[in-house]
Amino acid sequence: MAKRVAELLVDVLLEAGVQRIYGVPGDSLNGITDSIRTRDNIQWVGVRHEEAAAFAAGAEAHLTGKLAVCAGSCGPGNLHLINGLYDCQRSRVPVLAIAAQVPSAEIGSGYFQETHPEHLFAQCSHYCELVSQAEQMPRVLEIAIQTAISRRGVSVVVVPGDVALRDAVEQQPRLLFAEPKPTVCPSDQELDVLAEVLNRSKKITILGGAGCAGAHDELIEVANRLQAPIVHAFRGKEFIEYDNPFDVGMTGLLGFSSGYRAMMSCDTLLMIGTDFPYRQFLPRDATVVQIDLRGEQLGRRSKVDFGFVGDTKATLRALLPRLEPNRYQTHLKESLEHYRHAREGLDELASGDSGRKPIHPQYVASVIDRLASEDAIFTFDVGTPVIWAARYLRMNGKRRLVGSLTHGSMANALPQAVGAQVSHSGRQVISMSGDGGLAMLMGELLTLRQHDLPVKVIVFKNDSLAFVELEMKSAGFVDFATNLRNPDFTKIAEGAGLLGLRAETADQVEPMIAQALKHNGPALVEVLVSRQELSMPPTITYDEARGFGIFMLKAVLSGRGDEIVDLARVNLLR
Repeated sequence: MAKRVAELLVDVLLEAGVQRIYGVPGDSLNGITDSIRTRDNIQWVGVRHEEAAAFAAGAEAHLTGKLAVCAGSCGPGNLHLINGLYDCQRSRVPVLAIAAQVPSAEIGSGYFQETHPEHLFAQCSHYCELVSQAEQMPRVLEIAIQTAISRRGVSVVVVPGDVALRDAVEQQPRLLFAEPKPTVCPSDQELDVLAEVLNRSKKITILGGAGCAGAHDELIEVANRLQAPIVHAFRGKEFIEYDNPFDVGMTGLLGFSSGYRAMMSCDTLLMIGTDFPYRQFLPRDATVVQIDLRGEQLGRRSKVDFGFVGDTKATLRALLPRLEPNRYQTHLKESLEHYRHAREGLDELASGDSGRKPIHPQYVASVIDRLASEDAIFTFDVGTPVIWAARYLRMNGKRRLVGSLTHGSMANALPQAVGAQVSHSGRQVISMSGDGGLAMLMGELLTLRQHDLPVKVIVFKNDSLAFVELEMKSAGFVDFATNLRNPDFTKIAEGAGLLGLRAETADQVEPMIAQALKHNGPALVEVLVSRQELSMPPTITYDEARGFGIFMLKAVLSGRGDEIVDLARVNLLR
């Protein structure tokens, strides 16, 4: 008996190592979901919104490094995938999206729910093709898989529902080889030039990003040879920060002063595996050397004096024998001392004064860090939770971080926690959710209960879009339209079948979070945190200072001077 196209599609996914598909069922997906129903070696993970399916698949791909899959039915179903797929594409994780389509004979007629996914997904994918004939399967699907894996991004395969139900022409997958894992290294001549530049430099600072994954030992050895402080971008935090005597923290909008100073005071900046986007935090006068696997990224953010294409591990291994020990140690010592003071200042902000209302969000993050398991997986919403995660979660080589750090989408933390927990059932998964982000995709609390996923959701509740407010104030605007009339999230959690807990004062934070972490099932802890909590960047520009001054004047003139008093009391008098 001939296989259907949908059955062959599932066979190909299994051959590629796919263990699950995230999505919402629909009639145009029936052939595919029915083919999954009859298998015991692949799982359908039903979510409540397709955007969450894409975020969940992206989290799995980030954590495993392997292909993950999501699916949506025709029209609105697969359109909902787009925001999550943009995040996957910009985070460079291998994700395949199956976009069902209306009956093939109706394409082009303006049929019910008809769209053209091959156009709609073009900007958030490396490959997007329509399967219009049974003869195209499995070749189109396998090209899509190879593209997603090789280019570390998104592929989309569009399948009309009737085509999925046709008899397959091929009967088995065509690609049966293991994933190639080549190494890329600059030439010997280029390595000699790179070594010569570094050997003649005194004050060297390293800026590392996500491209340093898997090369921790080599990075530390190079820093030791060069006596170079290491600054990390947020996407590099989980790979660089731990067991690192050269660590001086982050820079950028989420970082703090020591990372900024180490970059601005160097005479040579060595950028490794990073596409750090904020040009205002990069030095203008230093010699800039950049190493990246993707040649198109060389010079994209900063002027680059020397650019080299290579993966971090292979390049640093080949470079090390060419490096001479740097005798100038003052730059490193001063950078480390500055980091010590900056770290002390941040830790002082994480105070948990007994009975204090509202609670410092820094304290909540520090408690999460202290109570979480040594191999916990953290997800965090864009907004103020991402700041507290960046500054207070400590990495140890086992913990993992998942966020929307390039696309910057709201509502990412909870669905990413779903993907993290499904793919890592034995690990502790903690979602640091903002009240705005949680409310946007709150239906995924039901997904936790549906699949009995023991995710712990910590809600930083300040009844506002707090980061947006901060952006408005720094630009001189009186904050507007950022108030949130939120529900009691603990009651919603309880209604969904989760454990719901609430911390209203600082002395309740630790026992509530501890209880949630010990709970054998999904749990939500709502913490009432300060709304007027400034999260200061490493440096303040004249325009930002001027903007805050204009904001304060406008607030007073519009009858909101009490907010200025609250802001000063919370941030300046403590």
